[in-house]
Amino acid sequence: MIHVHHLEKSRSHRILWLLETLGVEYEVQVYQRDNKTQLAPDALKRVHPLGKSPVITDGELTIAESGAIIDYLINRYGDGRMQPSPDDLNEWVDYRYWLHYAEGSLMPLLVMGLVFSQIPKQSPWFIKPLTKGISSTVRQRVIQPQVNQHLGFIESHLSKRANFAGHWPSGADIQMSFPLQAVAATQRLEKYPGIAAFIERIESDPAWQQVVERAGPLTMPGE
Repeated sequence: MIHVHHLEKSRSHRILWLLETLGVEYEVQVYQRDNKTQLAPDALKRVHPLGKSPVITDGELTIAESGAIIDYLINRYGDGRMQPSPDDLNEWVDYRYWLHYAEGSLMPLLVMGLVFSQIPKQSPWFIKPLTKGISSTVRQRVIQPQVNQHLGFIESHLSKRANFAGHWPSGADIQMSFPLQAVAATQRLEKYPGIAAFIERIESDPAWQQVVERAGPLTMPGE
């Protein structure tokens, strides 16, 4: 039996979505963030030394990192589903690119934006105006222009097709779900109809709806 160590307001919803899509039985161990720090509890460190989520255990194996978990689950339980065949080289390369792009390129920018948005809230009252100004400047002049560039790049890809690679949903779609849902939680998507349609497709997917029923709706840190 697979156990998913599921932290609220985290990337682990997409792992549940993958398991529901694969039809693999699993159990969920839910962890709550600290109300003040929004950090994961120390209990997660008993599962994996870094105390991060998602983490799964499958028998004697403990696997962390979303990309590694997705690769493991699809290769072990997918029976050829949810990833293109290496024989289709272009599709296979696309799949691998988006699987790694989500955490390697897009999420660092989104996390940086979240961190800077939280700095004024965590600052002493007498320097809040200063930290608010610095935070706003960095987000508007440095982070958001880069995010917009990435969103334009993603929109260009999705405008040509309904998903990232392979048949819906592929492991790449699973991996890309969280960063794009995070974007949708913080900004409007009128300029990005392909991204908006992708998110709508996730939320109308029966397997995703099963996740929401079992684990609750996806919420984001800072909400």
